[in-house]
Parts: sequence; C-alpha cells; structure tokens
Amino acid sequence: MAATEHPNPIAARVFAPSQLSIGLSLPVLRADTHIADFRDQVALAHHADALGFRALWVRDVPLNSADYPDPVGHLDPWVLLGALAMHTQRAALISGAIVLTLRHPLHIAKGAVSASHLAQGRFILGVGSGDRPAEYAAFGQDGEARRELYRRHWDTLAAALAPDSRIVPDVASDDAPEFFLLPRPTAPVPMLAVGSGGQSVDWIARHAIGWMTYHREPEAQRARYALWRAAVARTAPDGFRAFGTAMRLQLSDDANEVATPVPLGYRTGRRALVGVLEAMRAAGMHHVTFNLGGERPAREVLDELAAEVLPQFHAD
Repeated sequence: MAATEHPNPIAARVFAPSQLSIGLSLPVLRADTHIADFRDQVALAHHADALGFRALWVRDVPLNSADYPDPVGHLDPWVLLGALAMHTQRAALISGAIVLTLRHPLHIAKGAVSASHLAQGRFILGVGSGDRPAEYAAFGQDGEARRELYRRHWDTLAAALAPDSRIVPDVASDDAPEFFLLPRPTAPVPMLAVGSGGQSVDWIARHAIGWMTYHREPEAQRARYALWRAAVARTAPDGFRAFGTAMRLQLSDDANEVATPVPLGYRTGRRALVGVLEAMRAAGMHHVTFNLGGERPAREVLDELAAEVLPQFHAD
C-alpha cells in the first residue's frame, strides 16, 4: 500500500522540505551506565519535550544476549510509549523501530492506534525488519524469509491503519465476522521505514513517508541521499518523502571543541555541532535524532542543546 499524500500534522512538524528537525533517542545513558531507570527516562523525556525537541524515539529490543553489543534493557516499546504519551505535550513519539517481522501486524496495528490515541495524534510508526538471526530462530521465524515477511506484514498493517481501516485476516472462514479496530483510527498513522527492511529504495519511497538510516560519514551519506532522491523521483515525483538519521553525540563542555568522528556519530562542542547539522541540512537531511553519550549529565546537555543549537533549526 502506497504512502498517503495527505500531510499528517505531526509528521509535517518532524519532516519538512529543506528543513532539519532534531529529536532525542531514549534511553539516555552516561558512558559508564548500562541500566536505565525508566522513571528518570520519562522525566527526562518530559524535560526534552518542554525544551522543544521535535521527536522522542523508542527502540524495540525484544531479547537481550551477552553476545549483543547493546546491553541496555529496553522496556517494551508500547509500555514506554504509553508512559511518554501521558507525560509529554508537543514532541512526536516515534518507534525506532518496531520489529515488523517478529510481531503480528494486527498486534502492531492495535498498539499503534492505542499509542496515537493516547498521544492525541503525535505518534509515528517506525518499523524495521531486525537483523539478528538467532532472534529470528527464538521466535520461530525464518530469517531468510524476512524480506517477503516484511512486505506482507506491511500491507496488513497499512490496511489496518488507513483512513478506511480494514482488517486483513491471515485466514478467514466463510462465516467469519468482520473485524475492526477500536479505538478506530481517526487519521492515518504515518508509517516510516527505519533501515531498509531488505527492500529496494524504490519500494520504500513508494510505501513509506520517509526513510531513516544510521549515521554515515558525510560523503557516504550524500551518496545515500542521492540514491533516495532518485527513487522518490521515480516512484513519487509529486510527493515529499523524508530522509533522516540517528547520530551518536558526545557533546563536549568546551563549546569550541572541533567535531571528531566516533562510532556512528561525533564528539564535538556546540559550535562545531551547528556546522555539522547545517551541512547535513544542506545535503538533504530532514531529521536527526541524537543518541547522547559521554560523561556529562543528560539534563545539562539537553539544556545546552536547547539554548544554543535548537534555535538554529527550529522556528518555533
């Protein structure tokens, strides 16, 4: 099912042509911390929302393993999204990303409609395919079939979340009732591709409101954006499709420290950060969400970003 061409207000606030908005990925942990106090995280999200961050991102990490590089114990995304919906007012709440291949799409649809209802329309559904073969096996899924499964689940999910919401059952008998979602979707829930999901860029441009990727070096990211723009021109020439990235940020307490690459992002002072973000905007980026790290207290970093960086990119 193709992406809707009717602008969603919250999607338009996060993703706009020629603009760059800034979001925050949760949880926010200091470099020496692996266990999140999620009551503190909700309070931090409330603070970030009040400061003007445009989006709060929540990951879906079903299982943990000593073999995984990320030891954080993430809450179930729907639980956390519900808490965030009740403690924020303006920021978009975005799943980054619900693992579409390991959850039934009708369960995802129910969660998405519920989160959107609680957040008064501020929810954007980001979905991905997952990339851990052992996790596929744990859920009884064939990792080799994930591309086809992703497309099939996307279609079922998109049908359920459309303005004329309809339920496509896996199996239906002749006497099966007509199912529907309650609460009913009052507006389409925007669907965002996070990663490629094993799909072509043409498929993503045709079906999603945009494409979120991980951070790459500037030259590689410019090539990625050129690939994306070409796909949008082929498949949705009259529509807008967003392009964004998640970026690791270690903000130095020295405002003049130059930007130095770290895995998936930068260590930098705030002045060089503005230059990095201006270059990203000029290269076609519409949104960046920060994965904060380093030794500084999170509130201190958020306050500095809100005072010195966000006003350079957010008009309100």
